[in-house]
Amino acid sequence: MFLNSIMDKEVVITTIQAADDSALASMIRGVFDEYKAPTEGTVYVDPTTDHLSKVFYAKGSVLFVAKVEDRVVGSCGLYPTEGLPEGHVELVKFYISKEARGRGVGRLFIEKCYEQAEKFGYTHIYLESLPAFGKAISIYEKQGFEQLSAPLGNSGHTGCDIWMLKKII
Repeated sequence: MFLNSIMDKEVVITTIQAADDSALASMIRGVFDEYKAPTEGTVYVDPTTDHLSKVFYAKGSVLFVAKVEDRVVGSCGLYPTEGLPEGHVELVKFYISKEARGRGVGRLFIEKCYEQAEKFGYTHIYLESLPAFGKAISIYEKQGFEQLSAPLGNSGHTGCDIWMLKKII
């Protein structure tokens, strides 16, 4: 069983490749299903979720993918969402499969995203989430993200009703 065997396996973090698309879409939707999170107006029903490798060719964007023995177990990236204030980027597609949680993958993703955001010249990281992902929200707060009263930019994910921002520079 993968759940029992993953703890002693190496986690490899790469940038997304076209070969990752199907497994990544399945993993993301699996996290929503696991938490019984609402799907309308979210990445769950966003048609780009099925071919994320095509989305992350945009200038100023990156999507990191975590794998264990070539199996996709997580993702996290940065995207210059339309309508964000200058110097802002959105933290996107931050999902970790159940079997990979507790291995420090989230911490690695956050560190890589902060580093990459600075390299791209961003000063702030914005994110959107849902109450169903309450544990993630508390982690974001511990990382210095502050909740906002309204969304920034135009992510197209109208189902998200938690918006957060962190100044990184």
